[in-house]
Amino acid sequence: HGGNVTCRYTGQPGFATLRAPMTLDDFLLEAEDKMNKTEQVVVREFAGVRTGKASPALVENILAEVYGAQMRIRELAGITTPEPRTLTIQPWDASSLHPIEKAILKSNLGLTPSIQGKAIRLFFPELSEERRQEFVKMIRKMAEDGRVAIRHVRRDAMDQLKKHAHDSGITEDDVEHAEKELQKLTDEYIGKIDTHLGGKEKEIMTV
Repeated sequence: HGGNVTCRYTGQPGFATLRAPMTLDDFLLEAEDKMNKTEQVVVREFAGVRTGKASPALVENILAEVYGAQMRIRELAGITTPEPRTLTIQPWDASSLHPIEKAILKSNLGLTPSIQGKAIRLFFPELSEERRQEFVKMIRKMAEDGRVAIRHVRRDAMDQLKKHAHDSGITEDDVEHAEKELQKLTDEYIGKIDTHLGGKEKEIMTV
C-alpha cells in the first residue's frame, strides 16, 4: 500500500473507495451517517409544514433576498408567538421588512403577512378539514421520499459489502453479521421517520 494507509476516502460522493483496507464497520458507519442526514432533512421539511398553531419553525428557514444575498429569516429577525395563532417577525434592520414579507408570500405557507410599524404579523386561521388533509398528504410524500433514500443507502452499502466479501481477513460470518447490522440500521431509521410522521400528522389534525 505504500506509506499512505490512512487515506481512506477519495473525496468522491457515494461510498468510500478503497485505497486502504476498510473494515466492514467503516461501511456501516458511513451508511448510518447517511441515514442520519436523511432523517434530519425530513425533520427540517416537516418543520416547514403548517399546523393550526403558530410556530417560529414554520418561517425561520424561509430564504429572503437581502443585501443581494439569500438569507434565512431567523438570521434577519426575531420571531415570537405572542398568541397561539400569531407570529411576530421583528427584523433587526427595517430595510429587510419588505424582502421578508415578499419571501413569506412566495413560500408555500399560504399566509398573508401584514406589516405593522417595524414588524410583520402573521395570523394563522383555523385550518379547514380539506387543508389539513392536503398537508397530511404533503408530509406523507416527504416521509416516503425519506424512506426511499434510506433504502438506497442500504442497497449501496449492501453492494459494497458483497464487493469486499472476499477481501483478505474478512470471513463469511463477518459479512453476514454486517448485513444483519445494516438491516437493523435501515429498520431503525425508517422507524424514526415513521415516528416523526405520526407526530406531525397528529399536530396537523389537532384542532
